[in-house]
Amino acid sequence: MMKTHLLSINDLDRADVISILDTAEELGKISDGASKKLPTLRGRTIVNLFFEDSTRTRISFESAAKRLSADVINFSAKGSSVSKGESLKDTAQTLQAMGADAVIIRHSASGAAQRLADSGWISAAVINAGDGTHEHPTQALLDAYTIRQNFPHFRNGFEGLHVGIVGDILHSRVARSNVLLLKKLGAKVTLIAPPTLIPVGASTWDVEVSYNFDDALPELDVVMMLRIQSERMQNSFFPSEREYSRQFGLDARRLKMQKSGGIVMHPGPMNRGLEISADSADSLQSVVLQQVSNGVLTRMAVLYQLLGGAPLTQQAGA
Repeated sequence: MMKTHLLSINDLDRADVISILDTAEELGKISDGASKKLPTLRGRTIVNLFFEDSTRTRISFESAAKRLSADVINFSAKGSSVSKGESLKDTAQTLQAMGADAVIIRHSASGAAQRLADSGWISAAVINAGDGTHEHPTQALLDAYTIRQNFPHFRNGFEGLHVGIVGDILHSRVARSNVLLLKKLGAKVTLIAPPTLIPVGASTWDVEVSYNFDDALPELDVVMMLRIQSERMQNSFFPSEREYSRQFGLDARRLKMQKSGGIVMHPGPMNRGLEISADSADSLQSVVLQQVSNGVLTRMAVLYQLLGGAPLTQQAGA
């Protein structure tokens, strides 16, 4: 069973992960029916507490909560009392007084979600929507759900699948959560990047590391491109954007080199023309839009399992 919070992929065992993916699948079937909303979380209050901008993730969580009939409060740190000096503790105690049942937190500091969960300031469930360069567990879950949709014979594990994670791994919380989850499900994972963008200690992650995208491509079932996070780069990590794109960008030529039947993923937002070309992003191999729609279902599944409710079979007609 899932714990009270979802702060890291390490909070889940393999059975938890499969259960969330199965729940997302069931929710997808129900959502395709006449009733788009379930009464599961009616009367519950869910707060999106975002200290960092991310329209895509915030809207995805908001949509997930509303489709489960929860009340949603969007709390942006910009323009709020937080920007005037209010601490995380003060904010948490305010949310506690408002009766929040779950707090979805996104923060630039690694460990912020853990601090909120462990503080005793709030009794709500805490879900990590991205903390610094640490983790982004629901992104990894929606990615796993998307992979499973496209490789249906790998329903209960990814043994035999080879996933390449390409690009700015050093600054990517998405990469860290995905490595943990993909390894938990049995996939083979290769990190592909210039040496400057491979984290120190990556050799202990039980992954392969490659500095040559062309060499790795023919073996990859899944190519997961990462955004170059220039806003987190204080130094120069590669000679130029043009040189990076030439060595590690996904373009039409490289698309043809990928293993037959393979898919291309990207957590977004995409830097078109840098890490991925427009024709690659819009190709038949690309499942980027699928990832976006799957984000809502996967986050519904996480909220459903954390906050509980009647069995899904009893709610389909509600």
